[in-house]
Amino acid sequence: MELKRLNKEELARLYQTEMVFDFPKSELKPLSGMLRLMEQKLYEPLLVEERGEPVGYAMVWMGQEGSGALLEYLGVLRGKRNRGMGSRILALLGERYGTLFGEVEAQDSADPVENELRRHRVGFYLRNGFRLLKYECALFGVHFNCIYMGPETDDRKILTMHRGIYAGYFSPSHMERYIQLPLAPGEPIHPAPEWVEEQVII
Repeated sequence: MELKRLNKEELARLYQTEMVFDFPKSELKPLSGMLRLMEQKLYEPLLVEERGEPVGYAMVWMGQEGSGALLEYLGVLRGKRNRGMGSRILALLGERYGTLFGEVEAQDSADPVENELRRHRVGFYLRNGFRLLKYECALFGVHFNCIYMGPETDDRKILTMHRGIYAGYFSPSHMERYIQLPLAPGEPIHPAPEWVEEQVII
């Protein structure tokens, strides 16, 4: 199994044929945002291949040098699921980046079936080297638990690195409006219809 970095055309094809079906619109960054991050060399869209055959993908948002990376999206292609592919992909990503942040939807849905799916999703990451952090976040109106895989043990330092990934791209006003990282206990979540783009900081 190996990771292959996609170009813009390949990313667009994967986005339209896989990602729009794998993630709800409220959680899926617009393709234009991914392409802008690629232009800044802050984004690595990765296709996972086994014996030359595509089996999955990962979208990784790079932090400043030495500050780790945010695993934004992880997917196993339809027809390849339930074979342990996800765990193997995470192991590859851990080797590649060393320090990885993640955000998994919090278990606060009114639908108990949905909450069980979210609980299962968190459990998958915890079984594969991540740990649950002491802080949570809300991004564009969606509440997330925060997870981490790497050598750092101080959650305060992890928070600084985690927040820095977003702060390196968004303006302070955009951060204040849409990126609640951390989300304080009892803090109301700012409503937002979905990912909201802005002019990139140059």
